[in-house]
Amino acid sequence: MADMINELGNKTVTIYFDSPMLFEAKNIKPLGGITGLYFIFSSTIQVQYPFDKSKLLYIGMSEKRTNSIGSRLIGHFEGKSKNVGLVNYRKVEPLWFTYINIEMLRDIWNFRVEDLESYFILNFVEHYGVYPICNNKTGFEILNNTLTTDFKIDWNYFK
Repeated sequence: MADMINELGNKTVTIYFDSPMLFEAKNIKPLGGITGLYFIFSSTIQVQYPFDKSKLLYIGMSEKRTNSIGSRLIGHFEGKSKNVGLVNYRKVEPLWFTYINIEMLRDIWNFRVEDLESYFILNFVEHYGVYPICNNKTGFEILNNTLTTDFKIDWNYFK
């Protein structure tokens, strides 16, 4: 993460993603108890969004340790989350994921994990024109908060 102050006096923090992990149980299980955001993307399929192409399929979150990133990802992996899009993409090719542990952002993000997810989804919409193809909820709650941090998100990671 790199940061600077923008014209509104907000700190701008650049978000870089960790190395991708193959979307399979052995890589998911160690994430039990971790909360934050996770990103599921394809190996080779570039989704044509209105403004640009991306391999990103889904942005998700875990707000509680009892429903951690690990348990949320296992739900998607096993199909229990009922996200038909993710299940069907996985039938066609291997998927990958990466995540952001909310604890890494605690010094600069004073809102809920749900608000962070909303921020990322709305930022994706700004760059690509629509929600990630397998997301089906809106992210407008964040607009009710006064933000002191802006994120510059490295969406090129998913190209």
